Amino acid sequence: MIFTRPFALALAAGASALTLAACSEAPDSDVTVLHRGNGAEPLSLDPHKASGTWENNIIGDMFIGLFTEDTAGEPIPGMAESWEVSEDGLTWTFTLREAQWSDGEPVEAGDFEFALRRILDPATLAQYASLLYPIENAREVNTGALPPEELGVRALDARTLEIRLAFPAPYLPGLLTHYTTFPVPQHVVEEHGDAWVQPQHIEVNGPYKLVNWRANDFVLSERNPLFWDNANVCVDEVFYYPTVDNPAAERRVRNGELDLNVDFAGQNLEFLQREVPDYVRIHPYLGIVYFSFNTTEAPFDDPRVRNALGMAIDRTFIAEEILQAGQIPAHSFVPPGVNEYPDSARISWFDQPIEERRERARELLEEAGYGPDNPLRFEYSHRTTGDNPRVAPVVQQDWEMIADWVDAEILGIETQIHYSNLRAGDYQVGDGGWIGDYNDAYNFLFLGETGSIPMNYSRWSSEEYDSLIDRANRTLDAAQRGAMLAEAEQLMLDELPYIPIVYYVNKALVNPEVTGWQDNLVHIHRTRYLCKADQTGEQGEG
Repeated sequence: MIFTRPFALALAAGASALTLAACSEAPDSDVTVLHRGNGAEPLSLDPHKASGTWENNIIGDMFIGLFTEDTAGEPIPGMAESWEVSEDGLTWTFTLREAQWSDGEPVEAGDFEFALRRILDPATLAQYASLLYPIENAREVNTGALPPEELGVRALDARTLEIRLAFPAPYLPGLLTHYTTFPVPQHVVEEHGDAWVQPQHIEVNGPYKLVNWRANDFVLSERNPLFWDNANVCVDEVFYYPTVDNPAAERRVRNGELDLNVDFAGQNLEFLQREVPDYVRIHPYLGIVYFSFNTTEAPFDDPRVRNALGMAIDRTFIAEEILQAGQIPAHSFVPPGVNEYPDSARISWFDQPIEERRERARELLEEAGYGPDNPLRFEYSHRTTGDNPRVAPVVQQDWEMIADWVDAEILGIETQIHYSNLRAGDYQVGDGGWIGDYNDAYNFLFLGETGSIPMNYSRWSSEEYDSLIDRANRTLDAAQRGAMLAEAEQLMLDELPYIPIVYYVNKALVNPEVTGWQDNLVHIHRTRYLCKADQTGEQGEG
């Protein structure tokens, strides 16, 4: 395994964080404290600057959008009290509930209008802005072709918000649960600029407010008494720890230092099921592990090279012998079971025996000009979290089994830096994972659109693909739309700018004393629904 310095710092810092956390409970035994292992260290807690699930776990505890998630991870009304949709599906009009920011100021439609203009303003440099391109003029605003005022979002009055779409989006309620659509307090952001999200300035409309953040140590949030549903919140303080080393985090859960951790090492499943069977949670996950090629530079601008490297990977071995937690080898980019999607797209060579695939891979590389006199050398970078360091040498061996003139160097990089490199195009081949933000195929396929760069890490561009996606999104008939999206996916799978590896399962260790946790497809578990078994009442059960 290859580890980076931030990895070691996070481990050392975690121990001191737990000491501090334990002390925080001492002054008041009636305070309910939850200690959450949260994967990686946040890069930002600004909803407009974040991009990771580990950030979402914290941000979604602090802010509530027009919709939010229930304990099953399904969209339910949040700030939206009611809404109407025009006959053509393009105009949604929301009536907001009465609510306050944590400083007592009212949450108004203008805060949503301000937030959506801010995230799409190119000056904000929001990495995730392309998720909002279904909104009218969002792409044009984000690229600087139109000013933010032209965005299809208007505050009609203090409690009425209108959102106009570029094309019908029946999945909009799911999209509106995502942190990119959350309101931000306009009065605070205008006063403090980008520093508005610092603990001394931040104001929130959700159940928890940030009070402390020690980098690579912990994030601490405390209950917001002005949250509209505060009476049904149980946990008073929540600590989020970066747990980049799964085995270490597993020990901390078993020792009672963490109440839960959002992952565990697959190879430890049998041991954990034997030692702490009531803690182990495994459930299907709307996500995929994949590798990206930087298609802007040789040799990965050649689909023959991309397909050759994709063919050589033994996904079954990775799933069954390395990950060992029920992951399924991936034959497509969109996971199975997505709403109103035919699941017909498939990698053409997926079912061929691995030896046949490796032989064909060698032929493709030779056709592309590689061989003993011109060896293929490249760098494969991977995240240092989870099972990724264990997968890397297996994949390296798979590639080098094609021929002795294939040389893959592996490089472990801290997760946030790794994703930053992917967005910047500063890599050759890199691993990654994508978790659906809402249950629709487009949430996966938009990663192949030219206009989705930098979230389109591969920087692959296809006019035919872009046209198919655009036409599909303008089609009201669900079956026709699904068929067109599947046609686009097939085009992407044939070109292979991304190598699908396995479909995720979500894994967690949860102390049985934590109540209110419900396994769900999106692996989102808001703290407002959680409680401790030794606390009185039914609060936090969701």
